[in-house]
Amino acid sequence: MPLSFYSPALDLMMSIMRSYDVDPLPILRELAIDPRRIADINARFRISQVLALFEKMENIIPESSFGLKAAEFWHPSHMGPLGYAWITSETLHAAFKRLQRFSKIVTEGSKLTLVETDIDIAMEFRFLGNIALTSRSDTSMAMLLAMIRCNGDHKLHPTSVSFAHSAPRDPAPYYALFQCPVEFDAEITCFRLEREEAEKIRSTSHAQLSLLHDQLMREYLSNLDKENIIERVKAAIVEELPSGHISDARIAKALFMTERTLQRRLQAEGTTFKRLLTEVRQELADQYIRDSKMTLQEISFLLGFAELSSFSRAFKRWKGMSPKHFRETDQ
Repeated sequence: MPLSFYSPALDLMMSIMRSYDVDPLPILRELAIDPRRIADINARFRISQVLALFEKMENIIPESSFGLKAAEFWHPSHMGPLGYAWITSETLHAAFKRLQRFSKIVTEGSKLTLVETDIDIAMEFRFLGNIALTSRSDTSMAMLLAMIRCNGDHKLHPTSVSFAHSAPRDPAPYYALFQCPVEFDAEITCFRLEREEAEKIRSTSHAQLSLLHDQLMREYLSNLDKENIIERVKAAIVEELPSGHISDARIAKALFMTERTLQRRLQAEGTTFKRLLTEVRQELADQYIRDSKMTLQEISFLLGFAELSSFSRAFKRWKGMSPKHFRETDQ
């Protein structure tokens, strides 16, 4: 199955073209991209079509750094549920984690890796395919800048950025946009953010909306790739947790397969149902516990624990302290 790209994201590229007085419609027709499908949240285009569009833009637009214009035109709708989950994330650190995990919703043409140190966090971009395009990485990095600024601080800038592509004749637009050290001909395209800034609670955060968007993203990914058994199981676990009767047999039934088939497929992926159940519970607990409106009893119920004491013991294994103590120290 060919790699694909979220259709509404192409609206960003159309806005960039129009800003240079380039009519995108003839180009889209030439590449067999139906402009009517760009507004369809359920549609996707082939990565090969999107890369061809980037190539066309590089040949037509005289300004080599045109990809940086993405910072002006980015909107959460270009990324579907991931865009809105990003905005409602409690911290930029949490948002970066979501971006790494769910980036396939927007594009299957790149791999994002979150690298963390005590000083900063960094998002590394590895672009798949044999076509090296300056505009491709410029657009991604400019989008990420717009994304961190939309979370409540329009003057926020990274600690440094690096690009795998060569330095342009005029690097001034890069320094003007990112307002930080910029490296070209780097080993990898990378966006770094100060860890202290990444851990701040954002004014746009909304725990309940974040969780809703997470579930939408799990369902989207499970539908996007029917063979992605891990995401399918995680999505089913989230659905079944509040029932209090979570088991591999119940999840297997929800996915229309036998318990043995489920176990075999998870084993082939190097994991188990028990491990995925723990991962999902940890992810949800980490978000629920920071929502002061939710009681510990409610959290315990939503995570599928029979009793609060069971949840407390599990949480202490994960975090090294009781949920009550964690809440007191996290204020």
